[in-house]
Amino acid sequence: MPITTCIFDAYGTLFDVGSAARAAAREPGREALADCWQDVAEDWRQKQLQYTWLRAITGDHCPFWQVTQDGLDWALENRGLDGDDELRDRLLALYRELDAYPEVPGMLRALKASGHTCAILSNGSPDMLDSSVAAAGLGGSLDAVLSVEEVGVFKPAAAVYDLVGRRFGVDKDAVLFVSSNGWDAGCATAYGFETVWANRGGHPVDRLPGRPAHVLPDLSRLPELVS
Repeated sequence: MPITTCIFDAYGTLFDVGSAARAAAREPGREALADCWQDVAEDWRQKQLQYTWLRAITGDHCPFWQVTQDGLDWALENRGLDGDDELRDRLLALYRELDAYPEVPGMLRALKASGHTCAILSNGSPDMLDSSVAAAGLGGSLDAVLSVEEVGVFKPAAAVYDLVGRRFGVDKDAVLFVSSNGWDAGCATAYGFETVWANRGGHPVDRLPGRPAHVLPDLSRLPELVS
């Protein structure tokens, strides 16, 4: 069956999760952050993801904005930057306006021009996603922005992937699911989607029951792959 529907993870896939710390580090008076912003960004992202997995396992769900704050607090303390409330507030504000990766706007326009449905499926809270989509100017290329808040559990729970069929009424094999998270792409494969792993970091494939059908270094060639 041909692909009719392209579904994208948001954070790390369409939006550069390191751009908040990078932008803050360039601001005057941020010398302490400038010395370690990459470490802060990496710690922040890893804790954010780990907290979603743990909450999914324990059933202790909360909005993604909460785990985003919790992950940042851990990251700042780990680098000796805790206690700077102004820095914390600034990083959180920037996280709501993350940069899209350079190839993303053109890639989405090309998919829409070829008649494909395009949507986000994300752990993100609806208000977070709406803010980032608006800041990046992507709204005109998206048919929907789907959040796990509809089902109250984080990825990779099957209930999250179910949202695609519920929203668009399509069979699994008509869906191309795209994520920069290897575990997300692998789990979506096991669920039944055609998958692309945007392997921006050049990492090995995760040892999971499902393996991504396609591995790309970024999303620039995605319209060519779909066609």
